Amino acid sequence: MATLMFDEVPYEKVREGLERKIIHTSNLMTVLIDFTDGPWEQPEPPHSHPHEQTSYVAAGEIIFFCEDEEPVKLKAGDMFAAPSGKKHTIQLLTPTARLVDSFNPIREDFLKK
Repeated sequence: MATLMFDEVPYEKVREGLERKIIHTSNLMTVLIDFTDGPWEQPEPPHSHPHEQTSYVAAGEIIFFCEDEEPVKLKAGDMFAAPSGKKHTIQLLTPTARLVDSFNPIREDFLKK
């Protein structure tokens, strides 16, 4: 098993205002996500995936939206889960936010080919 220090994992620019760092094993993926383009007037478009997901809000404030559930305002130290196949999204309420997402199985679509 590899041990990586934070500075050893490169940031990947996903889009303007969104960078991530990824570490994974064969069955589990953790993704550090840094947002710098908030606050947002609207949530991002909802999406779903077959992966189970848990997320920890490490910094900032967001609203978490999940299909068939009431929106929930979350702050640093809070967590949420997105079940497999359920549409979900977030809305940034602060200028910056950091999320720590975990996925099972790993998100192959996040890996560089």
